[in-house]
Amino acid sequence: MARGWESKSVEAQQADASEKSAKPRAKMSAEQAAAFREKESLRLARERALQQIRASTNPRHRKLMEETLTELDERISRLKE
Repeated sequence: MARGWESKSVEAQQADASEKSAKPRAKMSAEQAAAFREKESLRLARERALQQIRASTNPRHRKLMEETLTELDERISRLKE
């Protein structure tokens, strides 16, 4: 019984994924695409800095990553304006 439910769940997830990918995306201008890439790059850099802060045992490295995180947050907020 559990296997039946699992396979149905997988089928539903695959169906949802195919529906999402079938929807056409709005075309972006070159400027919009560049802005999107920059935002995504900053978001990923922020996530990496957070991971390093969590994993850091060295106080100096933690301080450096916290400063990096602050700078990334400032850059992200400037992009939103």
